[in-house]
Order: sequence, then C-alpha cells, then structure tokens
Amino acid sequence: MARTKEFDPDQALQAAMELFWQRGYEATSMSDLVQHLGIGRASIYATFGGKRELYLKAYERYLEQGIDFEGLLSKPGPVLPAVRDLVRRFADEAAHDTVHRGCLVVNTAVELAPHDEELASRVESNWNFIENTLASALTRAREQRELDEGQDPRSLARFLLTVLQGLRLVGKGSNDAARLRDTARQALRVLDLTGSPAG
Repeated sequence: MARTKEFDPDQALQAAMELFWQRGYEATSMSDLVQHLGIGRASIYATFGGKRELYLKAYERYLEQGIDFEGLLSKPGPVLPAVRDLVRRFADEAAHDTVHRGCLVVNTAVELAPHDEELASRVESNWNFIENTLASALTRAREQRELDEGQDPRSLARFLLTVLQGLRLVGKGSNDAARLRDTARQALRVLDLTGSPAG
C-alpha cells in the first residue's frame, strides 16, 4: 500500500510560490525551500521534481491566482471604464507593494527569461494573452464608438501592456508612489485623447 504523504502538496506549492515571488529563483536555495515548506528535500523532489520544476509549477499557480483580465474586460456595456479601472488597479497595487515583491511574471522576465527559453516562452505567452485581451476589448470599444474610428486597438493594447508591466517593475524597485500614479494618470490621459467625440 502506498504511503500517505505527510503534507498537503497544494499548501506546499502555495508556500513555494510565495517564497520564489519574494526572493526570486537564484536567491532561493533548496535548503530555503525545505525550511519554508516544512518538508524534507526528498519529499520535494518526489512531489514536484527539482527546484526548477517547482518554480515552473509555482509560476503557473501565480497565473491561476492573478487578475481575471477576460472577466474584467468582457462585461457587457462600455469598455473604457473597465480599462481605466485596470490601469488604476495596477498603479495602486504597485504603490502599496511595501515588501517590493512586484509581479512574478515580470520578475521572471528580468531574472530568468534572458537565458531560459522555456520561461521566456511562458512570459511571452502571458503578455500575448494580456495584449490580445486588451486588443479585443478595445476593438469592441471602437465598435461602440468609445474610441475614435482612426485608433488602432492593437497598438493601444501594446502601449497599455507596457504601461501595466512597467508599473509593476517600477513599484518593485521604488518607494515613489507619485511616480506610479503620475504614470497611470498619463496613460488614462492617452485613453481620453483617443476617445471618440461621440463616445
């Protein structure tokens, strides 16, 4: 009969995600994981694989718990209020990130993507998803005459993706909330300038 695990793998994965999110990949050793998760090294390897495999699982857990972009941007009715709320939310979360964890996707892009093709692909996949979701929402906004007909939803989506990820990155390394809020304010101004006079 198989021996029952003496720990909850789901709780262990959550704890690993929190540790990687706080410290990063390289600064987190297997000894750190053993101590933080409260389980033996052998159990970690048997359940999750090595440190890299555990990081990949933690990365996916982070995405599962992240912002529901599709849910926020696909609701019936006006689109631009939801987009504006998203920009404000990113700025507020970054401004209140007192422990400077940032975003695990952005952290992965900076630390690991330059030399890890699989993680670079996963980061790109996440950014493509956000961009496509924004572009779809902004296309709908243009159809509803919230945006001027001459606006390119794809270009605007790429601009917003870069702003959102930039807010997370700057928030991780800075205590200057005014910088974050001013950036958000300028992004919102761009949305105002691209709006349709009839919208």
